[in-house]
Amino acid sequence: MTLFTLAQRGMSAQLVRMNAAASNLANAGTVSASEAQAYKPIRAIFAADARSNSDANAKKADGLTSVSVHGVMREGAAAVRQHSPDHPLADANGDVWTAPVDENAEMVEMLEASRQYQNLVEALATAKQLMLDTMRLK
Repeated sequence: MTLFTLAQRGMSAQLVRMNAAASNLANAGTVSASEAQAYKPIRAIFAADARSNSDANAKKADGLTSVSVHGVMREGAAAVRQHSPDHPLADANGDVWTAPVDENAEMVEMLEASRQYQNLVEALATAKQLMLDTMRLK
């Protein structure tokens, strides 16, 4: 596995993470008629992905571990009940249900994923520059 493959997988994982946070932010404050219909925030689930390089006859581990997106799961957070009898979606008690999205936490999640993505881009740029410098030495 090369540095470029590792960085690509990491960048793809961070992109999924940013998209999940963007989806959560887009649905913050949405209102539903019931708790079951309310939007539930989503999270990317990552897994370590230890791949091996193949030799002529045997597989030899290269010692590198990358990341893969295992899936995107809905959180189990409960929707927030609000009393709003004038709302068109209000139930018989006059309640509506809003999405349990913490906008501040989602912004932190998005900034963190963005910084990780940026770090991987910088690592690739450094590797490229080192390769070019090495080629110039020959």
